[in-house]
Amino acid sequence: MTLNPTICRRLLVAYLIDAMERPNNPALEAATGWPRRTIQDIIAKGLPGHGTQVEFVQQGVRNNDGYYRMLDWGSIDRSWVQENLGQVAATLEVPLGKIQ
Repeated sequence: MTLNPTICRRLLVAYLIDAMERPNNPALEAATGWPRRTIQDIIAKGLPGHGTQVEFVQQGVRNNDGYYRMLDWGSIDRSWVQENLGQVAATLEVPLGKIQ
């Protein structure tokens, strides 16, 4: 099965936000190896296109102190992503060990 890399990026970020404890930009960047702007664009533009709702939980006084929380997966099937995480990671050339 061939997967679309653009969709896979969205699936992986959704998975990481749901699976990680207090996922913030630095944690998501470390897990994926992608730049900050790519992560932010996926969260702000890519995921809402699937009906996915992500909330930023503010902690501290600075605007970037906090973490993301998944409120609704929208049209993305969470169980499919979990079952096919290896293929998603391989499509994006992200080591599976970094995201599990």
